[in-house]
Amino acid sequence: MSKEKISSGAEKAESLTNKKSTAKKPAKTTAKKSTKATAKKPVKNTKNKNVKHAKREKVLTEKQLAKKKAREQKKLQAAKIRAEKKQKRLEKRLEHKQKRLDAIAAFKERAAERREKRRERRDMLKHETKEARLKRIREEREAKMEARIAKREARISEKQAKREHALKVRAEKRADKAERQHAPGMGGWLAAVISLGVTTLALGTMLTFGWLNYNGMEADMADVHTQSLYELNSIVDNLDTNLAKARVSNSANEQVRLFSDIAIESEMAEVVLERMPIESNLTLNMTGFVNKMADSAQGMLFTVANGGELSDSQKATISYMYETNLEMKRILNEITSNSSAKDMINAMKGRQSNLSTSFGDLENNAIETPKEIHDGPFSDSIKKVTAKNLENLEEINATRAEELAKEYFESYKPTDVRCTGETIAEQLECYNLTIKTDDGEMMAQLSKKGGKVVMFNSYKACNDHNFSVERCIDIAQDFLSDLGYDNMKAVWTSENGTTCNLNFAYEQDGVVFYPDMIKVKVCEQRGIVTGLEGISYVLNHVERTAGSATISKSEAESKLASGFEVEGSRLTVIPGNDGEVLAYEFYGTYEGNTYYIYVDAKTGNEAEVFTVIGTKQGKALM
Repeated sequence: MSKEKISSGAEKAESLTNKKSTAKKPAKTTAKKSTKATAKKPVKNTKNKNVKHAKREKVLTEKQLAKKKAREQKKLQAAKIRAEKKQKRLEKRLEHKQKRLDAIAAFKERAAERREKRRERRDMLKHETKEARLKRIREEREAKMEARIAKREARISEKQAKREHALKVRAEKRADKAERQHAPGMGGWLAAVISLGVTTLALGTMLTFGWLNYNGMEADMADVHTQSLYELNSIVDNLDTNLAKARVSNSANEQVRLFSDIAIESEMAEVVLERMPIESNLTLNMTGFVNKMADSAQGMLFTVANGGELSDSQKATISYMYETNLEMKRILNEITSNSSAKDMINAMKGRQSNLSTSFGDLENNAIETPKEIHDGPFSDSIKKVTAKNLENLEEINATRAEELAKEYFESYKPTDVRCTGETIAEQLECYNLTIKTDDGEMMAQLSKKGGKVVMFNSYKACNDHNFSVERCIDIAQDFLSDLGYDNMKAVWTSENGTTCNLNFAYEQDGVVFYPDMIKVKVCEQRGIVTGLEGISYVLNHVERTAGSATISKSEAESKLASGFEVEGSRLTVIPGNDGEVLAYEFYGTYEGNTYYIYVDAKTGNEAEVFTVIGTKQGKALM
């Protein structure tokens, strides 16, 4: 076999084999490639898509997060605002609630204070004596009246200041106008020379006499006093109207109103009188009359307000006040009509004028003030001198004062006695003591010299009438004896239903010494002494003789007015202008009114006369 044939056959086989393998190989490769392509291509596409999708998702998420964050921030802000609003509403509600609670608490506190004040006032009124009540009412009215007068004077001063300011402004305007109208030249020089001459003349007059300002001040003061005169005239007119009504009024409510007005107007008249440029001796009786009229009106007011009826003496007092005030009104109307500014200026300078003459006539011819007593003769007019009886006594200290107080008030069973201070009353130095008992608290004053009881007061309720006046007198005398005050005689009683007020005077050899007086208050429910005021006795009492009477009692009685019915008499020592006077005391009635008449036991002259008002509340003990 040829080589070529072998070669060709091998070659054929080889070629077939190569073809086969070539045919197979490309298929394998294609398959691999297609597989690879198929496998890789989707992976490649998926990866790209995931990347893009991931990027897209990432972008959207950031926006959403931003929006979500914004929404959450907005929600938080809204929640915060809602929380703040809620907190504010809550705080506001709490504030309103607190205010309401504070208002309720304040209201309760004010209500408690009002209740406490009412309770204190009830206690005060329950234990307050008639004299203290009238004094308190008078002081309250005086304070109101003073405030009213001060307000009116301030208004007048303000009006006067405005007028002076207006005059000053007007003068400045005139001066400015004259300056603006000033022209240069000869006329201007002439005007300047004339103005200078006038100014020099006025200045010289002012420097020499000072009449311009002084004259203006006098005129202003005269205007003020003239207004006071008109005001006094108006008050007296009102008093005339009210007194006329009081004479015929029979209604308790109307009487309370009338007596209140009379008391207030009388006090106002007294204040206006004090401002008048008239010498005091020309208004002494008038001032005394309006003062007594105020006191009488207050006494009648007290009687009516407590359900009582006016006595015949009080009705007679109203008639007297009406008639006297009517005459006073007539003369004041004439004074007001006829007085001029010149009269007022002369009165201000102390010169004789129609004004002073008219007031003198009013003082001497129209007014005579009656002396009245509410709570016993000489109870308000004791002349107080140096405590001669205590001068030689030993001065005690505070500890000794406490020991003496325990002894004096042993029957009250004191649990604690304490000295709270010192005071000086009517030339008398005293220790102030507080005494505590199981039944309440008491106060007392003991003199430094001798340790004498000067004052004593306790706050104990007295609502029932268990003890008679006679028994109260015995209780008071025993109490005075325990304090060392012997030979005391009851000279006057005043009873209000639950409390008995007694006046005791020192008695020696059958003679009653009115200057040596002690006032005692006895509770008619408990039968104990609840008050004492003995400063008149402590200051005036000293061992002395009354002297001898020159005339007999029958001779003194013959000096009395005819028609005076004597119900009792005794020999007494009374305070006089120049010392003590030995006098016969006659107690009785005249034309329905009760009087105390004192006749000097040495000269036979009438020494003193009192008319009694409120006879149902008080009586003398002979």
